[in-house]
Amino acid sequence: HEEIIKRFKETRRRHPLSLGGEIEEGIQRERSILEGLRGRADMIIDTTNLKTHELRDKIRSSFIGKEKRKSLLITVISFGYKYGVPLDADLVLDVRFLPNPHYIEELRPHSGEEKIVKDFVLKRKETKVFVRKFFDFLAFLIPHYVAEGKTHLVIALGCTGGTHRSVAIADATMEFLNKNGFNVTLRHRDIGRDFGSK
Repeated sequence: HEEIIKRFKETRRRHPLSLGGEIEEGIQRERSILEGLRGRADMIIDTTNLKTHELRDKIRSSFIGKEKRKSLLITVISFGYKYGVPLDADLVLDVRFLPNPHYIEELRPHSGEEKIVKDFVLKRKETKVFVRKFFDFLAFLIPHYVAEGKTHLVIALGCTGGTHRSVAIADATMEFLNKNGFNVTLRHRDIGRDFGSK
């Protein structure tokens, strides 16, 4: 109560609900109007000791729910390093450390979208560890981007040709982000480019 009066005095503003210009009167009127609403509130924030930026951060962190998540468009791109890194990428991950299906004759003509290649890539022990750590990283990072008001995030995943490993990991990344309520689009930039077909 005292803090609110102090704030009005510091800013030299009159309370919009005080008819006679007294701050105290405006606060009482405001309390009576908002009483019913306060009873239905999910959350009440005591701003007494909060600075403006602290209040802003508290409000942002409290309301990063599904609606807020949807305000960030995430584009996941798979690509081949031999064709260049996407210029608009915010995050670039090199997945060339994973075993390459290109060197296995029966896998070479297939893409990372197909089960045979997906299984080969995603069921490897090192892939499982990588995917878990990568998804933990995204789960930590993306809410911070949302809180800062970022509206578009481009995640680029690259392997040598952009047909096998990066495609499988990009598909898995899109599934993870979708499951967590984010607005995601997926693009396989270089899929099949090595063969001139899928």
